[in-house]
Amino acid sequence: MERGTVYLIGAGPGDAELITLRGSRILRQADWILYASSLVSEELFEEVKPEARLLSSAEMHLDEIVTAMVEQARKGRVVARVHSGDPSIYGAILEQVVRLRREGIPFEIIPGVSAAFAAAARIGSELTVPEISQTVVFTRTGGRASPLPPGGELRKWARDSATLALFLSAALVDRVVAELREAGMAEDTPVVIAEKVTWPEEQVIHTTLAELSREMRAAKITRQAMILVGRALDPSLLESGEHRSRLYDPGHTHLFRKRVKSP
Repeated sequence: MERGTVYLIGAGPGDAELITLRGSRILRQADWILYASSLVSEELFEEVKPEARLLSSAEMHLDEIVTAMVEQARKGRVVARVHSGDPSIYGAILEQVVRLRREGIPFEIIPGVSAAFAAAARIGSELTVPEISQTVVFTRTGGRASPLPPGGELRKWARDSATLALFLSAALVDRVVAELREAGMAEDTPVVIAEKVTWPEEQVIHTTLAELSREMRAAKITRQAMILVGRALDPSLLESGEHRSRLYDPGHTHLFRKRVKSP
């Protein structure tokens, strides 16, 4: 860890124990911590230095955030900029990194656990199941803050063979359903809604495309929800055991394991 450096840290989905060891160590030694207070658990900061300065970025715009980080780094302080989930997924870090580079401020990005993986772990499922899905698409519906590029509409990714992880789309669930239907996705396609996954108040709902909008309204979920869509999420797969990979098959060989001969 270097003084005068800005560390952009992924705090994970919510549970303070899901931050990486490196991220946690930097927080404990940081002099100045800027974090998204509405998305990051306060428990993360229980072991920071008594003299550390904590500041919420909830009401700050980009210029204020970057100016503050640059000022503190130039004073030789260890600066922690804390994001929810993993900073590389809808973390809006590129605009911060560009400005830090221009100012000559060293920085490091510390990865974190994405809500997509936390949701899959919570339901005890795998996002990539042999013969069902070998593709995972991280995407979202279009919004005012981050417009989609041409051709990036959700319907483009709505393939039966892919598992979709929809970020930042809870408030636009009717649009999600309409686009998936337009792409030809079946009404019985399994869906998992994970609101504030790993937080004490989390809600996890198993449903289908046909019932997605109704379930979201019934649960009053409008934000901070991960929506997973795809055949790999079918609860029956946890019972059937039919779709096995060849990785651990006795007849499959690789560099570290020889073929097991049949008796």
